[in-house]
Amino acid sequence: MLTIARMSLREVARRRGVVILMIMLPLSFYLVRRDLPGQSIRFLALGIAWAVSTLSLFAACGARPVDQRLRLSGLTTRHLVGGRLLAMLTCGMALAIGYFAIVVIDQHVMRMWAVGLLLATTVLVAAPIGFLIAAVLSRELEGALALLVVVSMQMLADPAGSIAPWLPFWSTRELATYAIDGTGQDYLARGLLHAALVFAVTLIAATVITAVRLRIARMPEPPSRDVGWVSDPTPTDHRG
Repeated sequence: MLTIARMSLREVARRRGVVILMIMLPLSFYLVRRDLPGQSIRFLALGIAWAVSTLSLFAACGARPVDQRLRLSGLTTRHLVGGRLLAMLTCGMALAIGYFAIVVIDQHVMRMWAVGLLLATTVLVAAPIGFLIAAVLSRELEGALALLVVVSMQMLADPAGSIAPWLPFWSTRELATYAIDGTGQDYLARGLLHAALVFAVTLIAATVITAVRLRIARMPEPPSRDVGWVSDPTPTDHRG
């Protein structure tokens, strides 16, 4: 897993444009609503979710050409998915820590520790979502559009509606409400439970789909021959 994680981090480092956009996307979300602490932190969390899931999508799609060779070399699907997950969580947590420091300096929030928890759980949920979309859609463009649809629905859906709890980043809204508005512990419990379920379901689904795609076909064994029987190649002359 550590080998795959290092390979993934080197691949991400080569795509400097993607890294710059990953850093700037949450910042743009935050600055748009900077004058409203509640909205700015909610938009920041969704921006981090979009950035980390997109980075995971690009990392998984970019590794497709070498996945089969890595499997043939002895690595399992667990090594591939687990190593890339470790790399994306490292990048995502570094991004979340940086933006958490900005929020601490720039905003006054009732429960600042919960903001840190909000950003951390957002990274945990976003990484396997990117892997799942990459496992279903093989091309980066289609995957990026699918992520755009998911994040847009999350931003536009009514938090009190019936559709919102079924969206993958609903935990972000619940934890943000707990951190900013000072609501009861039920928001914290629901947010953490939803994040844990989405993380487990998406990671298991991505692992299963990847395992099916990378399964190694075994050739049937040739039929056994009786080595003790040797035919006489000399033709028998039945004439005369």
